[in-house]
Amino acid sequence: MASLGLLSLTAASLAVLCTADPQPLKVTTIKQEPYTMSKGSELEGYCMELLSKLANKVGFKYNVHLVKDGKFGAKDDRGNWIGMIGEVVRGEADLALAPLTLIAVRETVVDMTKPFMQTGISFVMKKDMASDDSQYLSFLNLFSIEMWMSILVSYLLTSFCIYLVARISPCEWNQPHTEENHFTLSYSFWYTVGALTLQGAGPHPKAVSGRVITAVWWLFSLVILACYFANLSSWMHSDTKQVAIKSFEDLANQNVIEYGTLRSSSSLAFFKNSNLPLYRRIYENMERKQSWVPTMDEGIRKVQEGNYAFIGESVTLDLAVARYCDLTRCPEVIGMRGYSIAAPLGFPMVKNLSVAILELSESGELDFLRSKWWASSCGAPEAAQASPLKAGSLKGIFLLLALGLALGVATALAELAARSRRVASTQQKSCCSVLTTELSQRFGGREEKTSAEDSEKCKA
Repeated sequence: MASLGLLSLTAASLAVLCTADPQPLKVTTIKQEPYTMSKGSELEGYCMELLSKLANKVGFKYNVHLVKDGKFGAKDDRGNWIGMIGEVVRGEADLALAPLTLIAVRETVVDMTKPFMQTGISFVMKKDMASDDSQYLSFLNLFSIEMWMSILVSYLLTSFCIYLVARISPCEWNQPHTEENHFTLSYSFWYTVGALTLQGAGPHPKAVSGRVITAVWWLFSLVILACYFANLSSWMHSDTKQVAIKSFEDLANQNVIEYGTLRSSSSLAFFKNSNLPLYRRIYENMERKQSWVPTMDEGIRKVQEGNYAFIGESVTLDLAVARYCDLTRCPEVIGMRGYSIAAPLGFPMVKNLSVAILELSESGELDFLRSKWWASSCGAPEAAQASPLKAGSLKGIFLLLALGLALGVATALAELAARSRRVASTQQKSCCSVLTTELSQRFGGREEKTSAEDSEKCKA
């Protein structure tokens, strides 16, 4: 009986232990907008919402505290880990959740989950420092190269067609051997330029064929000029200027703007451990000038003061650009990597956390959190900036011009053919021979007499 009672007590104790709530996980983080921010006595931000979603999926409780030394995680001079990684290594925290970059040296001392955000290395500058006022021909960038080439080809074709029609049409040039043709090749080019610039030039074509081409060219010119001035207005009112320093190579090849990054950060380690001469040169410059900063906020403050470029994670820099409209980020991103959650080596929950992160990514919840916490406070969105107009955007007006040119030339040939038939009927000659004679007079310069009946003028 005593044995049965002892067994019953043991079973009851085991049942109590199995049903008892597990100890909350100790989660360390770092205060950085918008990942973790103070809201009264509580914390909020991207990482806090992500932690809540992971806790619901995996099933655990947690307590969050801020890292004591305010560091992400690196080795000190004695080889000991500091920052959040140091707390995880020493057992002071079970998880480290922050914009913590997944790199090999950290993976050797802690286990890290699948990345919950992809990022890279870039830099931010002040817009007035990044602007290039030496681009005197920047107004040409409003149209793409293919657009300018299309306009040039259209101009040459139209000028030649006006010249051709003015010579073919008898309504425009009735007596080739006695009258002077105003529409020479040089005048045709000048006339087309005058129409394109809305200045006009006289005399104007008298024949229907010439007027068809002229009218279509006027319409084409109005559309092209309207699009150009619309892009010009958008470009002049845009806060975003042309960026002179567009890459890390541009940054390294100048000595006017100082640049630096976070001390004891993965970005600094990237340049320090790189074998590329360019990146080594950037690190040596920062080492020589001691231009790194202790915190992200300090780096952004130095950028706003001017004459400084801050190198950091592109995702974090995008947030700074969204918050401070006087900043711009370099379009080049190098050293792609991800942000992960750190845990002690052999921590059993790492696999479940990785699966939960993948599920959140596949369901679009991570994208929703990104758009929520990275919302821009600047007035002009990136999509509203002026961009070079391409010929494909106006293919309709180019097609209309081509049809107008074809119609004008066809009408001129029809006018000449009708005249040739009348002359052939009067003189009892072949229509083809009369047409050949007319073309010879208009393009060959030969003077042949025609009867007085041929001098009948076509009215406009």
